[in-house]
Amino acid sequence: MAKILIIGSGGAGLVSALSAREAGSEVVVASKTLPTRSQTSMAQGGMNAVLADGDSVAAHIDDTLRSSAGLGDEGRIALLCEKAPDAVRWCNALGLPFSRDEEGEIARRRLGGASAPRACYAQDYTGLKLLHTLFDRCVEAGVEFQNGRFLLNLIVDPETNRALGATFLDIDSGDVEEIRADAVILATGGYGAIYGKHSTNAVQATGDGLAAAVRAGARLADMEFIQFHPTALKNSSILISESARGAGGYLVDAQGDRFTDELAPRDVVARAIHDEVAESGAVYLDIRHLGEAFIDRELPQERKLAKIYEGIDPVNELIPIKPAAHYSMGGIDVDERCMSSVEGLFAVGECANHRTHGANRLGGNSLLELVVFGRECGKNAAEFGTKRPAPAAENPQYAKDLNFVRGVMYFTNQIDFYQKQEMLANIFYNNVGLVREDMGLKAVLGAIRQMQKELPFMGPRDKSKTCNTNLVEFIEFGNKLELSEIIVVSAISRVESRGAHYRSDAPVRNDSMFGAHTIAWKEDGVLCADFMK
Repeated sequence: MAKILIIGSGGAGLVSALSAREAGSEVVVASKTLPTRSQTSMAQGGMNAVLADGDSVAAHIDDTLRSSAGLGDEGRIALLCEKAPDAVRWCNALGLPFSRDEEGEIARRRLGGASAPRACYAQDYTGLKLLHTLFDRCVEAGVEFQNGRFLLNLIVDPETNRALGATFLDIDSGDVEEIRADAVILATGGYGAIYGKHSTNAVQATGDGLAAAVRAGARLADMEFIQFHPTALKNSSILISESARGAGGYLVDAQGDRFTDELAPRDVVARAIHDEVAESGAVYLDIRHLGEAFIDRELPQERKLAKIYEGIDPVNELIPIKPAAHYSMGGIDVDERCMSSVEGLFAVGECANHRTHGANRLGGNSLLELVVFGRECGKNAAEFGTKRPAPAAENPQYAKDLNFVRGVMYFTNQIDFYQKQEMLANIFYNNVGLVREDMGLKAVLGAIRQMQKELPFMGPRDKSKTCNTNLVEFIEFGNKLELSEIIVVSAISRVESRGAHYRSDAPVRNDSMFGAHTIAWKEDGVLCADFMK
């Protein structure tokens, strides 16, 4: 029986776990948080699938390709869209409580960039309900969970370029541990927390899996493409789902006038809001005309969030909103099997780049991607591990990471890394956000490299061994810096505007020079980058 190690317990990890168990593998899921606290719970709008007449898989493919701005792989997008109806039926069979229409069928709504209403939803809690359903099914299937495990590094045999497992910090005990496996699946989510308070993401979305992957020899692709969701609450960046606009909500300016197509692709809507805020000072989401009964039935979470975080009731008042960093299109470059350039190392979900989103993700395709490719990834990893069991090679990585954790405790804390982290978030939002230009990007790159030099002077103040969240957050900050450099180098290299990457100094798309993917990797610890088809 093959042993599969899955790192990350969000939707992508849990779908992969069920798939690998169905294939007969032993499955261990290791995660730094509890499974039901993952970022998947923030996916509110729905999951795209063609289930009715008047829509077609061809239209779903076309919408996804168009949204990708020339960087989506047509074959993988076709696979995603063709498998979508079965993915929704699979979720339904697991017990996901989809909302229903008057005929009792799974209810659907139209999200931004879609040509038809095809997002299957469960009120505005789709991701949360999917996550809880998957966790229940994983427990029933005998999946082993190791919670409170912070990923340090992947164990790779340098002679064969083969993943053998990973090392972790047990947050409660402070011990460094290793988990060996015949195949490893990274499902660690995105890197939106680099933007700090300017992101809809949870604080744990620090890109740990991507940072570990690039250190292990994997390639990262399209890291400059970060989607800004048009409607986050103004003061907290809490997400207000696209479902509110899909249900008929309006975007209005300070005078109460509509100024854009609310259901255009997210990059278009987000920049329109950005420009309007710069001109008039405020933008609002208006759902008052939908009525209290409809809001309480279809959008209960949006009403609750607006009350808690803005102190307003959207039944009677406008919701003040702004764009915020939301989704990472870039990630670990994987092939059709979901495997990276490291043998036996798979990736799925937001940490992976399946080349289905390209430069801008279509709303409703993120939950779909994690289900479709999660099922493929778990099956493929199980098959790989069964056919090619991992050798019992020595693991120098364990000693390196043990020494690293011990050594960090001797770092001075002359510089407060929390202040530097906030600074990084602010300069990223202002210069690596919705609108970018060469000088601003290069200034950010200089600041990142200075922080990297200063890292030994930013050690954790808490020197205790057990439950040391200060230590965890310091290591997370190091991962953020590592990924930030890659993001900015990629953004500087792409001297054009495409999807979520908009350069005011190069405002047009240039397919002849940049109709390719940015690829980043490391050689002897040195960052390398290039464009590749």
